[in-house]
Amino acid sequence: MSSLMDDILNLSKAIYKVLDDRKAQDLVVLSVKGISPISDYFIICTGTSTTHMNALADHVRKELSTIGVQLRHKEGKETGGWLLMDYKDVIVHIFSRDMRDYYGLERIWSDATLINF
Repeated sequence: MSSLMDDILNLSKAIYKVLDDRKAQDLVVLSVKGISPISDYFIICTGTSTTHMNALADHVRKELSTIGVQLRHKEGKETGGWLLMDYKDVIVHIFSRDMRDYYGLERIWSDATLINF
């Protein structure tokens, strides 16, 4: 079981690195294990523009596919200010600044543990 948890944590680290390398802003990783029925980790970031948001999502998808991790589901459009990428145990949220402030996922999931990489 710990091997699976290590794999999930390593997946989170890989996603974090891709987003950080591509200059995602205000990058946050939350452990929602035990408080969310849908995922173990949320990775939340902000793109500087719709083009940047789309590029962030594309780079995450491409980099993970090279290591055999496939995107399960993607929701939203960068023009709507929120992209969600579902990697089962890790959910990636890419926001515009306005939508991130509006939805306030960090406030909603304030019981989550902040993970520092």
